[in-house]
Amino acid sequence: MAVRSAGLLLYRRTHASALDVWIAHMGGPFWATKQLRAWSIPKGEYGADEDPFAAAVREFTEEIGSPPPAADYRSLGEFRQPSGKVIAVFFGEAEFAPNEVRSNTFELEWPKGSGRMQSFPEIDRAEWVAESEARKLLVAGQMPILDALVRSVGD
Repeated sequence: MAVRSAGLLLYRRTHASALDVWIAHMGGPFWATKQLRAWSIPKGEYGADEDPFAAAVREFTEEIGSPPPAADYRSLGEFRQPSGKVIAVFFGEAEFAPNEVRSNTFELEWPKGSGRMQSFPEIDRAEWVAESEARKLLVAGQMPILDALVRSVGD
């Protein structure tokens, strides 16, 4: 059975009716110096007995450090990633400006082979990005998510 993740994709319209999306830069030493293809929607894994939307809200809260804003969230669909993981995505239009982004952390031996365990944030920053810019920043496997959002909310 495929690993399952769930995530929330916030969007807003700017003054010129352009579309912005709220995305997060992945944390840890592998991603530290990367910008292109190093961003993701806030998401995380969930169990077979868990509601995907509840998991998406939990994961957003864990990765951003505050709960998602109130919005009329709807399902955008499920998206299979190159790794085989399936992401259930929910989207909503909202303004969101947390005072800070404070992600949960993970442990990793770093430098590799050193025997030294270090703690790193799952994400190191998150921000509003124009949809056209997000196409350069998001990991390639998440492009279909962005395409589906554009189809759902219009240009």
